Amino acid sequence: MNLKTTIMLNKLFYVLLIFGILMTQAQEKEIKGTVTDVSGALPGVSIIIKGTTKGTSTDFDGKYTLKASIGDVLTFSYLGYISKEITVGKSSVINVTMIEDSSTLEEIVVTGYGIEKKSFLRKTISKIKAKSQKRKAYHNKITNALKGQVSGVVINNSNKKNFLIKGFVKNKESKQPLYIVDGSPIQDKYNAVIKNIKKENIKKTNIYKPRKAKKLFGESAKNGCIVITTKKGDYKLQNDESYAQLNENTFESVQFSPLSTFSIDVDKASYSNVRRMINNGEKIPFDAVKIEEMINYFDYQYPQPKDKHPFSINTEVVKTPWNKQTKLVRIGLQGKEFLQEELPPSNLTFLIDVSGSMGAHNKLPLLKSAFKLLVNQLREEDRVSIVVYAGAAGVVLKPTSGDKKETIIAALNNLESGGSTAGGKGIELAYKLAEENFKEKGNNRVILATDGDFNVGASSDKSMEKLIKEKRKSGVFLSVLGFGYGNYKDSKLEILADKGNGNHAYIDTMQEAQKVFGKEFGGTLFTIAKDVKIQVEFNPNKVKGYRLIGYENRMLNDEDFIDDTKDAGELGAGHTVTALYEVIPVGVESDYLKEISELKYTNRSSDFKNSDELFTVKFRYKKPSEKQSIEMIHVQKDEISELSNDMKFASAVALFGMKLRKSQYFNNAKQNQILELAKNGRGEDRLGYRAEFIRLVKSI
Repeated sequence: MNLKTTIMLNKLFYVLLIFGILMTQAQEKEIKGTVTDVSGALPGVSIIIKGTTKGTSTDFDGKYTLKASIGDVLTFSYLGYISKEITVGKSSVINVTMIEDSSTLEEIVVTGYGIEKKSFLRKTISKIKAKSQKRKAYHNKITNALKGQVSGVVINNSNKKNFLIKGFVKNKESKQPLYIVDGSPIQDKYNAVIKNIKKENIKKTNIYKPRKAKKLFGESAKNGCIVITTKKGDYKLQNDESYAQLNENTFESVQFSPLSTFSIDVDKASYSNVRRMINNGEKIPFDAVKIEEMINYFDYQYPQPKDKHPFSINTEVVKTPWNKQTKLVRIGLQGKEFLQEELPPSNLTFLIDVSGSMGAHNKLPLLKSAFKLLVNQLREEDRVSIVVYAGAAGVVLKPTSGDKKETIIAALNNLESGGSTAGGKGIELAYKLAEENFKEKGNNRVILATDGDFNVGASSDKSMEKLIKEKRKSGVFLSVLGFGYGNYKDSKLEILADKGNGNHAYIDTMQEAQKVFGKEFGGTLFTIAKDVKIQVEFNPNKVKGYRLIGYENRMLNDEDFIDDTKDAGELGAGHTVTALYEVIPVGVESDYLKEISELKYTNRSSDFKNSDELFTVKFRYKKPSEKQSIEMIHVQKDEISELSNDMKFASAVALFGMKLRKSQYFNNAKQNQILELAKNGRGEDRLGYRAEFIRLVKSI
């Protein structure tokens, strides 16, 4: 072999080698892994192939799956953690451990009315000021607790400003220093928190003079800062939440009220909110417990619709587990399921509250991470806009294609809280943007994320209701996501969702965000039926009395059922709706239903004297873009069946809700009865939601 031939063979070898490497790199393969931190799995971590729009996020257990090629760089990012970049090699398994970011780097902050630089440390723009003698007394408690324990503070109990920090020159416009309690800045309207901190509960207090405070905590600490650490280290604001008053449904006499009419409800906020209170060891307000929302938090095994209608109807009758004298009826709807690629294109407008009250870690920071789960599921044909509101409202992201994930996520990352809460202005602007980019035959929706604490502009429940009623005429639907605690306004958010043809969820953890935006993505965004009403007519020859369990704020007048101008609930793709009735059979004496004298002019129909029908249930609904209702009818015979697993579990949730509400119909049931029903009805429980419920019951 001569030299020339050798050189040619060598060249050919290297060409083939390079070609082989390129072919290997270009070959896509499935990458799997788990993302954790020191505490365990991290759900909701964003994973994007660098330089592309391809990405995914971790599930409930911190696991992910992604197709990538050798040589691709995977970027792992999660709010509050240092981002990681890992190059794909031969291995198909890439596990990542995230490390918390303790830096205090400056970042761009969007306040809803402008862009400026603010310290990463500052979570809220707020200052405390004594506005009355009562508040002055609250301040004095902290003053006395600090007296003699810290340096650099002058105590002046005769002055409205109890704290004077050395180096601070008092003038007419002077205000109180910024208070931070266990890492959470306190707004002036929440300074009643101070009255709850007892001297013996304070672990340490740090006083920062104005110059240093401003450097550390930003403009909000220009008058100095008092940082209080309690011994427990988890002090929370819990004194300003509001819930609509609920009066429990009572038993109705079939003789006088044979019809029961109500609007469906697919909201699930009550369960996750109650769960949060139980986990935190808090007292649960009666009106925070909406039994229908607790029942509907869970999935039930209803069959898919098989005809032209978008949902199937299912009924079941059993002996009431907690009352031998009554029967328990279950009525269930199952919405038609669609694959993600079958969903119409979406025109989504994120309306995000960035006011001062959103500064806590379980509000805006959690909100950002939650929305990233949604962003990672968007397609090229989807469009996203972002509107924020604080003291004013502004657009921070114009309509952007769903495949521009890095752009959308960057806009979310740039948000920080500060200012008052012009909720009305934000809603006006969000709907305006949604209408300008309206997609015919598409999903047009505003997704509002807030704690519900509107305090500027249209803020009363009636004002907000009027505003949303007007806006829903545009054909734009509304989803409402509640965050945080302390000043959570459940009543206001429920009204917004109800009147805005949408749904209401409460997100307290990334696991809940994964459920809302991951598992229930299609149903959250795509409405398949609107103004869904249910009317049940009980056979007076079989049923003496009945009561609907829950749905107190969804009741309709009987004549509303056929009135197509009356608003009702919406059903999303794949959603289920479950309603329970407790019925008293004819011939049973019950303390819950008093005897009534016979009517002279009203007789029972002789045609159904020997009928075996227990009740007839009618459903009316409209297609999302139509104004005329379609009616469906389902008849249930008087047949008792054994409790299915789903019926056992739904009964357990209802009974637990009655226990929390101290219901008069709880019938002295024991906790073991609730647990036995829940355990026996747990079923497959692949994601563990039912097991979590059992744990909650045990902890009460």
